Amino acid sequence: MKKSLFILLCVLLPLGLAFAADDLVNGKFATTKSITVEVYDRSNDGGSKPEDNFYTDFIKAGMLRDHNVAVTFKRVPRWTEVQQINNLLAANDAPDVCVTYDMPTVNTYAKMGGVLDMASYLDKYKKSLPNLFALLGDRNVYWEKDPTTGTVYAIDALLFHNNRTSVLVREDWLKKLGLKEPSTLVEFEAMLKAFKANASLLLGKDADKMIPFSIGVDVGWRADILTTSFVPDKITDKDMWINGFDDRRLLWPNYKQGIRVLNKWYNDGLIWKDFPLYPRGDKTEDNLMKAGYVGAMIHNWDYPYRDGEQGIAAQIKKLQGPDAAYIAVEGFKNDAGVYRKYLSPPVDRKVFFPATNKEPVASLLYLDWLSTLANRKFLQIGEPGVTHELQADGSVKTIAAKGEKIMNSGFDIDYTIVINGLDLGKQDLNAKSLAMGYAGVDKRYIEKSYATQRNQSRITANFNVGIIGAEEGMGPALQEKRDNLLVQSIVAKSADFDKVFDSGMKDYLSSGGQAIIDERKAKYSQFFK
Repeated sequence: MKKSLFILLCVLLPLGLAFAADDLVNGKFATTKSITVEVYDRSNDGGSKPEDNFYTDFIKAGMLRDHNVAVTFKRVPRWTEVQQINNLLAANDAPDVCVTYDMPTVNTYAKMGGVLDMASYLDKYKKSLPNLFALLGDRNVYWEKDPTTGTVYAIDALLFHNNRTSVLVREDWLKKLGLKEPSTLVEFEAMLKAFKANASLLLGKDADKMIPFSIGVDVGWRADILTTSFVPDKITDKDMWINGFDDRRLLWPNYKQGIRVLNKWYNDGLIWKDFPLYPRGDKTEDNLMKAGYVGAMIHNWDYPYRDGEQGIAAQIKKLQGPDAAYIAVEGFKNDAGVYRKYLSPPVDRKVFFPATNKEPVASLLYLDWLSTLANRKFLQIGEPGVTHELQADGSVKTIAAKGEKIMNSGFDIDYTIVINGLDLGKQDLNAKSLAMGYAGVDKRYIEKSYATQRNQSRITANFNVGIIGAEEGMGPALQEKRDNLLVQSIVAKSADFDKVFDSGMKDYLSSGGQAIIDERKAKYSQFFK
């Protein structure tokens, strides 16, 4: 009898302990669980500590109250996040909840056993994650699901407002020179030359600081609307996907011709000559914009309107006068006469759990908590009278907060890792609020930039073929080669442009780019005959 009881206990105790470990009563653990969460550090002027501030306190208190989960945030530099995540994963020191834009990095470590397969947890606890599935749907939750193995190594956040970049020019300079908004490449170049030729009129004693067109070392992102205007409008979804593993569209047809234009502008003295000297995240270019020296740029659609009193829109008015402002324009038509913009599918950052995560259920509940409308709404707009004004119709107007309640990222995107884009629960309120979501900025600038960067847009297709082995571990290396290739091509002498670009492209392809293309072609044929 004693022996039988002992055997029974040996069987049941482990099961009981395993059950207790994941036992949820009304979504709350009986014993406190602890998780660490990655958060981007943007090194903002006047910002708060990204891992310890008013909004992290809100999250910590809510998770303890609702799920009995203690949350600790771990900062990762935004502009080197891929390298940092690589280092943390390699050292088995990554946060329990990680965020990245680079899926190949996730797949690389997943293949080595360094990333947790979420599939079984998502299936088992789906009923305990109603807000996550309601927000993302099966589409985004299972976007990365391998069609062969069924593994899910990452969940794709929802890109709620599918925005990218705009062409932005100084509206006050156009008026001062009697120029209309440029609508073609020829007119745009003529505008840049007019800025340069009239530097004394536009900048007075600072005429020598004139920068007709500014760009950064991430040329692929910053020149996107120009370079893709050279892409044939009849390009197929298949070709875009096979050659689209680099999200800067480097390998799309005719891309080189867009870079050739930038090379010409650089040699004509129309582009900021020192742009190669400053790495991603450096604030020098922003300061030049704030000072009023930059005439035009291609940038994130709302870039000059961010950051309230510390932002470009507010500072340029202080230094250059109340009329100084950037306005979005349509500058470049493609071969079909269309202002084509290529927007991504409705997916954003990849949220994944390293294999070192001992609390996957608590981590999924964290994502569900963030997905709850009331929670993400508070994170996105903050407190009434402090970070927003509630309008009579229910929409909100953003107020530039100071001190502990300042937001380090627009609508606290670095904390709402399940969604990118303001969502108040109703589309009409979202549209109205977005237009008023930039403190101190006339909403017509927001409305125009939002409209132009989506005008005549095309959503790129996704083909789920599982892991592309040739992509594994290649993200950072190919990104560096791409950035160097594009920067060097722009600053090359005009006579050397083809040699520099072609040599760099040959190196990019031989260093892994061609292998990725070949495998994507094969996988496409396998799954989409």
